[in-house]
Amino acid sequence: MELNDYLNEFSADWHLEGRAKATVVSYCRFVREFVSHCDGEPTLGDAKCWLALSPSAETARYRARALRAFGKWSSANNGPIWEWSNKVPLTTVKPQPQPTVTKVEYEAALGAAKCLRDRLVIELLWSTGMRVSELSRLAVEDVFVSERYVVVRQSKAGKPRLAPLSEATCRLVRRHLQGRPEGSLLKMSRTAIQLVLRRLGAPSPHAWRRGWAVNALRNGVSQTSVQVAAGWSSGAMVSRYTSSLSSDLSIHEFSQKLP
Repeated sequence: MELNDYLNEFSADWHLEGRAKATVVSYCRFVREFVSHCDGEPTLGDAKCWLALSPSAETARYRARALRAFGKWSSANNGPIWEWSNKVPLTTVKPQPQPTVTKVEYEAALGAAKCLRDRLVIELLWSTGMRVSELSRLAVEDVFVSERYVVVRQSKAGKPRLAPLSEATCRLVRRHLQGRPEGSLLKMSRTAIQLVLRRLGAPSPHAWRRGWAVNALRNGVSQTSVQVAAGWSSGAMVSRYTSSLSSDLSIHEFSQKLP
């Protein structure tokens, strides 16, 4: 079998396990780039040299994860023998502060919104933790106002999930849906939603997802519930999103629990 045949099988197995499609696309691309960099049979030395050419520590770490993932799969599925793959070094990446929407910024964006749809965009981002791509695909039939949740049918991880709705969001949805029984909820593309945020002087889309997670934790929602509602496969993503604000969250919780 050729490398592309193995990569196609690797990708298919990845999808069948319900893992993020975008990730395996990147992994396959990196494996192809690495193999094309090698003069002969790939070795650990080749891997280290290739990783050293990475433009950043983040890229080097992602590339290393791609080689490890394919090597592990390959060993279990009679693919190319990369016995060295589990020794590929993972570059240490220092966590950087991530832009995170605060309640003050949420209220400011809501105050700047002059039309119903703009206010609905802000409320949905703040109360659901949805990605902009998920929000643009949200259909009327996926919104359950009385139960206060939406169904995210197509997520990054490839699995559907439920996301919460606040009462304020439900009120706006009811007004927005008057006379519109079906179809796209917002009738907006990802780009259109991003332009709304820019026009309102609001933070970037992903900062809203982080802000949603931090706000939920600050208000007593468990890490497990945040993880499930966000569609993250492990609690590591919750920790990654909130690491820069962990001290603030800790002090807030103590102030609420102790006299």
